[in-house]
Amino acid sequence: MPGNGPELPGTDVLCTGGVITAVGPSLAAQADPSCEVIDATGLTVTAGFVDAHRHVWQAPLRGAGADMPMSRYFVEVLGAALAAMSPADAGRATLLGARAALNAGVTTVFDYSNATHSPEHTDAVVEAFETSGIRAVVGFCDPASLGRATGRVTGALSILGPEYGDWDTAAAAIRRGRELGVMVAAHVAGPCVRRLHDEGLLGPHLQLVHLNAVTADDAKLLAESGTAVVVTPTVEAVMGHGGSVYGRLAEAGARPAFGVDVVINNPPDLFEPLRDTLRTARLATGSASVPPSGDLLLAATLDGARAVGLAGVVGTVEAGGRADLLLLDGLGHLRGDRAGAVVSCVTASDVRTVLVDGRVVKRDFALLV
Repeated sequence: MPGNGPELPGTDVLCTGGVITAVGPSLAAQADPSCEVIDATGLTVTAGFVDAHRHVWQAPLRGAGADMPMSRYFVEVLGAALAAMSPADAGRATLLGARAALNAGVTTVFDYSNATHSPEHTDAVVEAFETSGIRAVVGFCDPASLGRATGRVTGALSILGPEYGDWDTAAAAIRRGRELGVMVAAHVAGPCVRRLHDEGLLGPHLQLVHLNAVTADDAKLLAESGTAVVVTPTVEAVMGHGGSVYGRLAEAGARPAFGVDVVINNPPDLFEPLRDTLRTARLATGSASVPPSGDLLLAATLDGARAVGLAGVVGTVEAGGRADLLLLDGLGHLRGDRAGAVVSCVTASDVRTVLVDGRVVKRDFALLV
């Protein structure tokens, strides 16, 4: 499914130098003789998933907070656990989280990295991402760290949102990110959206996460300004943020993306939030077919790429994009609407093979990195 176009059965994807160079029939015969041919007969090829918001360093805490409210999370995770983490710990934790993401079909992750609070921690985090083979946008704590990321690992800024700290500090950081040409990510509930608009701070350089209290009118402001918006439905439900506003944002034209957020109480894949959103949306509409399942696949690929500042780079299966691809098992019997089946039926256990930048990082269910 290139972009939001039709599904293309019986089609080859040719990748050269990490780039998709052609999509069409019988391309193997046109390839260089040294080119590796991966037989995807019966499999479903789609763009790699883009997780637009994850705290990757928390991977070692997976499952530790099944019933943890936000009040305890701030004290036990962002307080005690983060303070105890050495640079070496941060590197190992990030590598574990990156591998878990790749294993689940996430080829690009936006890491809202609380762990980059010293130069040594930052170097360890960047090195871990480079080692893992994943594509990462690292939201650094300090603008001075931006120059430390290159290649598949690029930099952004993660800030304490204007609803959780000083307004002037947050506004200055948002302006600074726009000057530097990097994304600025912030957690918000929604009441700040109107003021951000009034002060000219909304735009594609800004990524707002959660937005559980955003109004329909303010959602339109986000859509009109092209501000990146990310929802994390599973975590928002279990940690008390409130109900997901995916539908409200989508109705306003804001193209929301998905994030795993934290794994203390949530699987490290995007299949769960996709299905959670599908169920919630259909309960709200009272229809068994609205929204169409396949439409949500774009939120985990194309819209995710936009939300992390990589539109036109990843998120589609089209010539010119980077070769970040998934080969999914279990749907070979279908003759149509595989996109809908991916959203409604596929799990992380069906992710057979994963490519990032044309390099195979998972083959036949086994990680190679």
